[in-house]
Amino acid sequence: MSIEPAHHHGLDGRFADVRAFSLAICEPLQTEDFVVQTMPDVSPTKWHLAHTTWFFETFVLKRFEPEFKPAHPAFEVLFNSYYNGVGEQFSRPHRGLLARPTVAEVFAYREDVDARVAALLKRSDDPEMLGVVELGLHHEQQHQELMLTDLKHVFGFNPLHPVYKPRVIDSTETASLGWWSMPAGVQQIGTSMDEGFCWDNETPEHRVFVDAFQLADRLTTNAEYLEFIEDGGYEDPNLWLSEGWSKIQESGWAAPLYWRHQDGEWLNFTLSGLREVNPAEPVCHVSYFEADAFARWAGYRLPTEAEWELVASSHRISGNFASEGHLHPIAGSGQMFGDVWEWTSSSYAPYPGYKPLPGTLGEYNGKFMANQYVLRGGSCATPAASHVRATYRNFFPTAARWQFSGIRLASS
Repeated sequence: MSIEPAHHHGLDGRFADVRAFSLAICEPLQTEDFVVQTMPDVSPTKWHLAHTTWFFETFVLKRFEPEFKPAHPAFEVLFNSYYNGVGEQFSRPHRGLLARPTVAEVFAYREDVDARVAALLKRSDDPEMLGVVELGLHHEQQHQELMLTDLKHVFGFNPLHPVYKPRVIDSTETASLGWWSMPAGVQQIGTSMDEGFCWDNETPEHRVFVDAFQLADRLTTNAEYLEFIEDGGYEDPNLWLSEGWSKIQESGWAAPLYWRHQDGEWLNFTLSGLREVNPAEPVCHVSYFEADAFARWAGYRLPTEAEWELVASSHRISGNFASEGHLHPIAGSGQMFGDVWEWTSSSYAPYPGYKPLPGTLGEYNGKFMANQYVLRGGSCATPAASHVRATYRNFFPTAARWQFSGIRLASS
């Protein structure tokens, strides 16, 4: 999470663009949609809008604005996510119980903070302040992805199967499975903070040894995952890690999240509503446990994050991101980036020599380096190609399924 001095050129325009994209995500919504929380991991859209605004108020205005005054004294607690260095936080599982401030008041809060940050950018070239603004924009982009992910869970919980946005594209093309090969050797992964923006968990650049391996040149499809289901994949304990087997027994998982077996056919809830499962599309909304079990059933394995990065570093960063407007994986895209976040077999742990940022902003990544696995590549809910890199490390608990997560196979 680099907060090295940012270039002032264009930052005010980028600030306006990123903040506007959050509002664009809200355009299809009705007021009632902003306040629903369907599980503890999901936050209401209203909270995301307020929290990202709180970030700029807390870490930019409070520190750098002359004669700073808070928009509302209670917001520091209500919209603090997990920053102990800032102070008390409102209970995450109860965010959906906050009827006030109203949606209109949250939009007014954004307008007030936006105007004050914009004014600060016009009159100040403080490199430290510019760096924190840049960090705040990437933070907001992460929340834009969460807004879409959480909205899908909210709409998917509703038996009316609401449509967030009509389907843009529907392809049935599937490429045959091929492989990219890499020889054994010592390689470099990670990055340094002097190579443009990065999160601190991507640093430092360091050496790793990898054995020769192959990485699939496309994602696992719904058709392939359906074969796993029909072959009894969810019923064979030999395919599952012990914790994963316990999870499917207690939860009743029998298919990816949002799949429904109805009248003899498989249906899939998407942000464009409920429709038939498209066999050619990349499978989506599977946990680490499901990805690992599928790979074992298929006779392969999940890649390590080093293997994934070494292949991805030679690919152009392009693909199916939220800016494209599809908001669902596309069949036959054949990209290393976009569509779905790809589970790796790597635990989320610090790189050798890792140092979190000093102070409160150092809480952003480092304190979560336990009981999580790394995902790579971005998804159809990631705002844009400019937000991801080959070195970008996402992370989620092993049982998480509401994120747009999928599978790319590897072989030794």
